[in-house]
Amino acid sequence: MVGSLITRALIMLVGYLYPAYKCFKCVEMNRLDTKQLTFWCKYWIILAVLTVLERLGDTFASWMPLYGEAKIAFIVYLWNPKTSGTEYIYSSVLRPMVAPHERDIDRHLNELTTRVLDIIFHYCQRSSVYLKLLFMEILQFVVSHASSAGSEQEKDRGIINLLRHMALSLHP
Repeated sequence: MVGSLITRALIMLVGYLYPAYKCFKCVEMNRLDTKQLTFWCKYWIILAVLTVLERLGDTFASWMPLYGEAKIAFIVYLWNPKTSGTEYIYSSVLRPMVAPHERDIDRHLNELTTRVLDIIFHYCQRSSVYLKLLFMEILQFVVSHASSAGSEQEKDRGIINLLRHMALSLHP
């Protein structure tokens, strides 16, 4: 448990914080260094893929001795300039796997984006209609109870009933 916590903290430090700071330094330089920017873009692409695959890997391989330490070593291998790990993994593994399917991936992403936006729009429309109806019901309730309520106590009960009615309307 403690070892896992330390390993996770080290992964955050060497896999995310240190590279993020290096990216910050690269972006904030007076002159644009496209070679460095390209390197860090490739690093973050690889790390994103690793983060997704990590969920599967952790499920099946986390029991192995030094599994967490191996992840840390691999991350350091990626950004260490002496190993050129990012360039090697990107050019020999990731690019050959993705580049031939780039057109299909783009098409599927566009279709998915369109579907998700359609669903969001549909539910926003439905929510809008529901909220308009709810608002009209509340107004009708307030008007009907405000005109019939005579004493202060009856008005208070009317407000309590209004709140109760609103709560019931929100949770059918």
